[in-house]
Amino acid sequence: MTTNTNRLIVLQGPTGVGKTAAGVVLARHFGAPVVSADSRQVYREMAIGTAAPSVAEQEGVPHYFIRNKSIHDPFTAGDYEREALALLDDELFPTTPNVLLVGGSGLYVQALLEGFDELPEADPALRAELAATPLPVLVEELRRCDPDYYRTVDRQNPQRVVRAVEVCRLSGRPYSAQRSGRSKKRNFAPVKIGLDLPREVLYERIDRRVEVMLAEGLLAEAERLYPHRTLPALQTVGYRELFDCFDGKIALAEAVERIKRNTRRYAKRQLTWLRRDPQIRWFAPDDCRGMIDYLNGWVV
Repeated sequence: MTTNTNRLIVLQGPTGVGKTAAGVVLARHFGAPVVSADSRQVYREMAIGTAAPSVAEQEGVPHYFIRNKSIHDPFTAGDYEREALALLDDELFPTTPNVLLVGGSGLYVQALLEGFDELPEADPALRAELAATPLPVLVEELRRCDPDYYRTVDRQNPQRVVRAVEVCRLSGRPYSAQRSGRSKKRNFAPVKIGLDLPREVLYERIDRRVEVMLAEGLLAEAERLYPHRTLPALQTVGYRELFDCFDGKIALAEAVERIKRNTRRYAKRQLTWLRRDPQIRWFAPDDCRGMIDYLNGWVV
């Protein structure tokens, strides 16, 4: 096999834009299995709050990395890189020339396409200590020990901040200084497409999706997960706000409004990150015909 024959169609976009629906259309048209690159949809206990594809949405299309892990088992971007690469190389590309990667987490997409440098292994004791430390304290430590990474990282993302501080402490060197930026060789060639909507339309869709999640049982799901609220997987928009409600810090109505607001902010950060990539060809989420015509020039 060569990179000329294996095509990885990389479908990206902000949360709530409609990647799942568009991905199913593309997958069915090209006969491609779907590999999820969503760092939260991978957890089986978080189906509603992560808007994981339903059984009906997955019908007729093989999906991977959807609800196949537990929140109790640590799963990092490095783990995803290893497992997803093995899946592509050993199982999928030997049987089909085209695979669809549907990305919600930019870090997971980066892991699969480019790989990571070898960094110090996680230290369980230190990780537990950092996880129990208030995020603002860790952000300030990161500012001191690695100002370069501090300027670029999503400082509202606990996992990324914790990992960066952990590497700084374990190695005694800035996290940013240990990332070469050199991509690893892959057995496929990616073709990237992005989904976007006018900002006001996207925000309306996000607000409606939160309402749908609540109607589908998000509150009960969060209540079941509340005893495990300190786990890294649950430091996630949609759960953190409801946990604050359960703790008596805010009313339910305020929690719902914060979920909507924080999801909109997350979508904005995702778009800012994706816009930096000149390789992405952008489409409206309902322009599947345009996507197919474009991809016909790339896929086998």
